[in-house]
Amino acid sequence: MKYRFRLLVSCLFLVTTFLLIFSYAMFQGGFVSWFLFFSFLPILIYEVAILIYPIRKWKVGRHLSHYISNAGGAITVTLEVKRHFPFPLYYCILEDIMPDSLKTIDNHVEKFQYMNQPERIIVERKMKKMLLPGLKSTFSFTYRLEQIPRGEHQFQTVRIRTGDFFGLVKKEHYYAVSDLLIAYPNARPWVLEGQITNQQEGNLLTASLRFTNANVATGIREYMPGDRFSWIDWKQTARKNTVMTKEFEREKGTNMLLVLDACNSSNPIVFEGMVEVTYSLLSYLGKQFIEAGLLTIGKSGDFYPSTYGLWEFDRMKEHLTQLQPHSNRVFSLAIQSYWNKLVNGGVLLFIVGNVDKPFVEMIKKLRQRTEYIHVLLVQPEEEQKKSASFVRQLSAFGVDTYEMTEHELMKTPLEVKRI
Repeated sequence: MKYRFRLLVSCLFLVTTFLLIFSYAMFQGGFVSWFLFFSFLPILIYEVAILIYPIRKWKVGRHLSHYISNAGGAITVTLEVKRHFPFPLYYCILEDIMPDSLKTIDNHVEKFQYMNQPERIIVERKMKKMLLPGLKSTFSFTYRLEQIPRGEHQFQTVRIRTGDFFGLVKKEHYYAVSDLLIAYPNARPWVLEGQITNQQEGNLLTASLRFTNANVATGIREYMPGDRFSWIDWKQTARKNTVMTKEFEREKGTNMLLVLDACNSSNPIVFEGMVEVTYSLLSYLGKQFIEAGLLTIGKSGDFYPSTYGLWEFDRMKEHLTQLQPHSNRVFSLAIQSYWNKLVNGGVLLFIVGNVDKPFVEMIKKLRQRTEYIHVLLVQPEEEQKKSASFVRQLSAFGVDTYEMTEHELMKTPLEVKRI
């Protein structure tokens, strides 16, 4: 509405100016008055031509150097404009409208130093440039998008503004140009301390946060899609002239379930740390051939039973990429809908951003149904005193609690600290 009103004002101004100069030439007469009229006439014709020039018929495209990246990465974006008729233009401003998901930055481990100042990662990205197209039928604008945050970023709109030399006529148009950029979370190496023990049928399994290989090769079979490259038995492959892989028997009690709290949105840096830790753990367990599942409680509850296969792991990776915190649910209450998945006899590892009384009560009830519960608490160092009493209560129930503050998250490889 504002744009149309501005065009109407410009049109009225041009018509009024033309009538005034023409009237002056008609009534005044003489060389000077008509010289003034004919001198202004080319400018008037150009202004009218700009006014009716259909910039909405331009073809605008966007090209990304990479459509898939990791959090904290960078890509190059090029906006290209093509027009059929090379109408002379004095200037043209190209602007790529950034989606809301790109209003934060991810500078890898450096972001964790601002755990107490989450507003430091909030930025306003403005990607625009003024060009002088002249009579060019094709012109472009290239920019570099850096420190990309985790998630799916949907580019949808490009805005173009142009006008005349005097600023009498200004035109703009929004073009629908859709592109999807995916930034996966980073999988970081681990130095894992502490043990998770599991006793089942008289056998003591020390799996833990170091996790040794939990599978024993019992035979061979033909290769199937999703099998790991490292499983290939090269001797049998050469002998049988077909790709053969080792077949494993999963030992009892080695399965784990990682439970991620996606209900807390008060600190985005803490949540990013929780997602990064979860994804790094899943990657580590997968490389060690340890079967692990994932349960996230946020806007909805999403359950993935196992990483034992590339397809299952890719599904978890996609989910963690899209996952955003949801503050309208209480973690300790929402998780009760998935009680049957928590008491299946495996090891439970809760990855949370804070512990409170409802969480402790939930763990107390769960402790009566399953024996192997561990809590990984990701929080700023200054929050330790607030959570100390709840951690002591968890320890009284026999629940081991590990902690990761900004100091542990900034280290490479990652380390956990037992409280």
